Amino acid sequence: MQTNSGEKMQRNIIEVSDLHKTYGKDVVAVDGISFSVREGEVFGFLGPNGAGKSTTIKILTTLLEKTSGKVTIDGLDVDRDQAQVRRIIGYSSQEVGVDDDLTAKENLLLQCSFYHISRDKANSKVSELLQTVRLADAANRRLSTFSGGMRKRLDLASALVSDPKILFLDEPTTGLDPQSRKDIWDYIVKLNRKGMTIFLTTQYMEEADVLAERLCIVDQGKIVSEGTPAELKAKVGSDKITLQFRADDISGCDKARELAEKIPGVEAVGQCREGVIAENGIVITAKNGPAIVTQIVRTLDGQGVNIQQLNLSAPTLDEVFLKLTGKTLNVIERKEAVGRGRRRRGP
Repeated sequence: MQTNSGEKMQRNIIEVSDLHKTYGKDVVAVDGISFSVREGEVFGFLGPNGAGKSTTIKILTTLLEKTSGKVTIDGLDVDRDQAQVRRIIGYSSQEVGVDDDLTAKENLLLQCSFYHISRDKANSKVSELLQTVRLADAANRRLSTFSGGMRKRLDLASALVSDPKILFLDEPTTGLDPQSRKDIWDYIVKLNRKGMTIFLTTQYMEEADVLAERLCIVDQGKIVSEGTPAELKAKVGSDKITLQFRADDISGCDKARELAEKIPGVEAVGQCREGVIAENGIVITAKNGPAIVTQIVRTLDGQGVNIQQLNLSAPTLDEVFLKLTGKTLNVIERKEAVGRGRRRRGP
């Protein structure tokens, strides 16, 4: 969905051309990728573990040297202009960069000191950020008492201390519970509506679908496709119509499959009692699912076939990924560390 209200500038604020990163002689992490990010958009970088997402974001944030290629951030070269790049970006990594021995307020004040923000301005900024991430009531609590979601919200607040033009988020919700994940989503949308450019890496298809206006799907260090979520789904193109029958109505299921295959517009009919259908049912794929549904119901009803349950679903990004790579995107949840956090350093 479009998250930034109003008309957007089309200027590219991030330019990546033929980027390579290898470790040693044999390990290729990033294999010649090129893409651009427009100012004021949420740009998603989607792929499984080991696809090259984190390596790419570390290169863009000057934390890792590239092997070859060209990267510019707001016209600044990430190799020649590292200090200037760091002044205009915020970065929240997969590992939460806060100190458990400090309170929430002390963590943010420490971050302000890295950017040489005066004490008066720092106090005002910290109060505002804590209010924004709904941690004002916990300002004086040590982080050792915080939940994973609270720690992650504070980590994002730390990335905003410098008022960045561009915010880099590396898998910001992995390992969080559904409510904490939604809180982070709402926060990202709020930042973007204020005009901030967001570069988001994620393994979650739903997250990319909800937040990103454009995205790249990466696998094994290469970009396999890019575009808006709607454009990528159009590459799959087919809706799914799932029909469920009574468990004891095997003949009805078989008859439904035979009839459905003859209906104009139906592309394929899945086998009865196999695959994703745990019970007695079939899956029909068709280009125009809503129009086909009516015809399917009329046809089966006319032949005395009783449908117990019907479900229509549009293509998903999971199906896009499966079609493009031949495999599913399996997200492995990581438990957030409870122990001592690391301090995030300034520019």
